[in-house]
Amino acid sequence: MKKNIIIISIALLIGILLGYILFNNSTGAADGETDHVHSEAEGIDMWTCSMHPQIMQPEPGQCPICGMDLIPSESGNASIPSSQVRLTENALALANIGTTVVGTGSDVERQITLSGKIAQNEESNAVQASYFDGRIEKLHVSYEGQKVAKGSRLATIYSPGLVAAQQELITAAELKDTQPELYRAVRRKLKLWKLSDKQIETIENTGKVLEFFPIYANVSGTITEVAAREGDYVKQGQPILKVSNLSQVWAEFDAYESQIPLFKEGQSLIISTNAFPGKEFQATISFIDPMLNNSTRTTSIRATLANKDGYLKPGMFVKGTVDAPLSSADETITVPASAVLWTGE
Repeated sequence: MKKNIIIISIALLIGILLGYILFNNSTGAADGETDHVHSEAEGIDMWTCSMHPQIMQPEPGQCPICGMDLIPSESGNASIPSSQVRLTENALALANIGTTVVGTGSDVERQITLSGKIAQNEESNAVQASYFDGRIEKLHVSYEGQKVAKGSRLATIYSPGLVAAQQELITAAELKDTQPELYRAVRRKLKLWKLSDKQIETIENTGKVLEFFPIYANVSGTITEVAAREGDYVKQGQPILKVSNLSQVWAEFDAYESQIPLFKEGQSLIISTNAFPGKEFQATISFIDPMLNNSTRTTSIRATLANKDGYLKPGMFVKGTVDAPLSSADETITVPASAVLWTGE
């Protein structure tokens, strides 16, 4: 009996000793963890939301906007106002963000884009008119856009007046020794009607009258208007055809009233069109209209450019780009267009 009591007492003492040791160790570990967590929390200045970085709180909690748990803010972000965002170097690279010095206008060029269209060069336009009264028997050019070369036959005309003048020439040629004045007057009359010396000499030598007289082109170009048809009776000086030389054309643009001081004659201009993407045409400003359009408050700016390949056609819409330097007196702050974030207001 005594033995059993002694054994039980020893077992109780051992159990109490083990429990004391285990209890002390677990408490110490818990206290250490608490101290560690507390020390980490004390090292965090501000807490923020991963979805709403403008939220900054001095202690952990939940985001008042979305309810997500706050996370520790990066060091130094606590001083950023709510209207700003700080990005890491990797974030800057991914967002392709760059910086530049804001300009004041003294050393900056303003690129201006103008809208316009191609027009005929009126300086190279020509009107093919009839030099005498007559009826058009045959019209060899009958539609717009047809190309003609200088010296090519355009029409054949029957003219009673020209027939009579040829008869006068034949008679005057017989009397040129006795009446040279009359002979020279008749020849001069035919030359004014655009008969060549060769044609006049042929009439004199053969003594035959040409009833149907051909009209030849004075210039090369493209037919832009057919003003008469076969069978029409035309008067002297009446237009039959209108010809335009499209190897050189005009580009006409409208510039706003505030832009007028930025342009001057002789200024370089780069022209592009949607018909030929990626192709640019060099031109120079040849004329600035001195009159302002009262209804649109714009003025016309014209550029002359070569068109030997025929890419540019009258009526085609084009865009012109001009690099206009800002004046030193212009105090407007200039920034890159990509730096402006439009709010829509």
